[in-house]
Amino acid sequence: MASVARRVKEAAALKADPTRHEETTTWCNRDLVPLPPSRRTWGWFNFFGAQSLGALNISTWQTPNTFLTQGLSVGQAMLIIVISRFIVSLFACIIAWCGLTWHIGFTVQNRFTWGLRGAYIPLMQRCLLNFIWTAVQCWNGGKLVNVCVTAIWPSFGKMKNTLPPSMPTTTPEMVGFIIFWVVSLPFLFVRPERYKKPFFISSLGCGIAMFCMMIWSLSVAKGVGPVFYKGEAVPASSRWSVSWLIMAGLNQAIGQKVAGITNESDFSRYGHGYRGFVIGTVSVQWIVGIFVCLGGLVTTAACQLIYGKIFWNPPDLLMVIMDNGDGSSGARAGVFFLALAFAFAILFQNVCGNAVAGGIDLAGVFPRYIDIRRGAIITLVATWVIQPWQLINRAATFITVLSSFSVFLAPLLGVMIADYFFIRRQKIKLGELYRAEGSDYWFTHGFNLRVIPCWVAGWAPTIGGLVASAGGITSAPDAVFQLYYTAFFTGLAISFTTFYVVTFFFPVAGAGEFDPYDDWATFTPAEAARLGVVPHVDAEEVARTGFGASGYSKRGGGGAQVLGEKDVESVAGDNVAQVAPQTITG
Repeated sequence: MASVARRVKEAAALKADPTRHEETTTWCNRDLVPLPPSRRTWGWFNFFGAQSLGALNISTWQTPNTFLTQGLSVGQAMLIIVISRFIVSLFACIIAWCGLTWHIGFTVQNRFTWGLRGAYIPLMQRCLLNFIWTAVQCWNGGKLVNVCVTAIWPSFGKMKNTLPPSMPTTTPEMVGFIIFWVVSLPFLFVRPERYKKPFFISSLGCGIAMFCMMIWSLSVAKGVGPVFYKGEAVPASSRWSVSWLIMAGLNQAIGQKVAGITNESDFSRYGHGYRGFVIGTVSVQWIVGIFVCLGGLVTTAACQLIYGKIFWNPPDLLMVIMDNGDGSSGARAGVFFLALAFAFAILFQNVCGNAVAGGIDLAGVFPRYIDIRRGAIITLVATWVIQPWQLINRAATFITVLSSFSVFLAPLLGVMIADYFFIRRQKIKLGELYRAEGSDYWFTHGFNLRVIPCWVAGWAPTIGGLVASAGGITSAPDAVFQLYYTAFFTGLAISFTTFYVVTFFFPVAGAGEFDPYDDWATFTPAEAARLGVVPHVDAEEVARTGFGASGYSKRGGGGAQVLGEKDVESVAGDNVAQVAPQTITG
């Protein structure tokens, strides 16, 4: 029995390719190492496409409705959107900076803050969110597939429900979900380096579909309905003033994006320059996101004149358009292509932002057995365990709680920013992120005991408001809700400040230090010179390595090149001028 278990374990372990200098250990596999130049293929347009999937979607389209239903005016709703999306863009760039500089992802980045074992705490949070969001987005995509199939075969929408009453869904909805899930699966076998064309096609298609939908609605309605001019409608007896409603809306809008902000370095590490990431991210997250929200508002207001009702949800609106077209081939064709464009946008957003991100996080938890591909497949398969039809159709507070997870993630951002920018001054030891023995990042049995209480201090004041809101407890004191309405800013500020103060009195070893040699062949000669690092002896060759190669070769074994102090000083500058002569191998 023991021999069988051993053989199964050996078969499940990831295989390293020695011809590419790969290795698989407790802390390392091919998908966790610092990315070499050959795998950093994303420019500004690739980030534009990737980020556009987070803006050109149904959720963004519906955003104004969230604030209008709370009694705020159109102007106030758009103010929240403009400010919140700017803040999201700003923090996305801040968190991504480590990945752009050192070419490591969120999975590895947390090791120098939390400790090699402590990093499992934020990773498990991310894994849970990835499982749930993948399931939810599969269900949303399935609804659009349902619209597509109904547009082709109208009888599909009238199919008899064969599911038992205990399932809060219908047969057409379940068929749409299954089709969406099956279509998503093959894309998990594509490495993130090669997502450029899917990003371009899906984002372009969704953008065109939204624009066409808005133009069509305006041309038919010849104007916009009352909802576009909605003024402030907060009752005088309301428990909250307009200012607090705006603050709550701002916190909610940011909270919906915090999960994506935390792991920006997972994708920024694929970039070959800072400028491309910043331009691609800001132009979409801020500018395009604002126009998508405005487009959703204009389209909904125009359709209010056409149909006499307000339809914020595109799948519902598309079904109404098809029904009012009396099933004509023209109406069905238009609805089909619009729904198809929306569905593919959700598909690639879900594959990259949720399933692949889940694969990266799982790879960090189980490096010996899980790489990005295996982890992404596990995350997608977990959709059947999550059963999104149960969550969405039965639990009214589910999405609210899920979006409010920023209560825990904002403090995580606070300690990440304090540590990388202010404590370590953007300097880290790459080699010590992948080993426990003798590593400064091992701390106390693998845990940085400074960070855990600081993280808890960030969410402890706001967790009460989350519990009260989710549980519908209106009798809680105003202060509990007010803290909750500022959870992002409060949690981030408290954790940032406390962690900085704690490390001031209890300094961490190796803060501000970095490896003087590029053991991983991560940097081009120009990058190495900018960082003050001696480039790998094979740096030029690795930069030309064929697409997909891991491209790293650690020191040790054959082909040694000796660099003296003068050589080190000439290449790396004053930062490593005092380092003793070392042997660097090819």
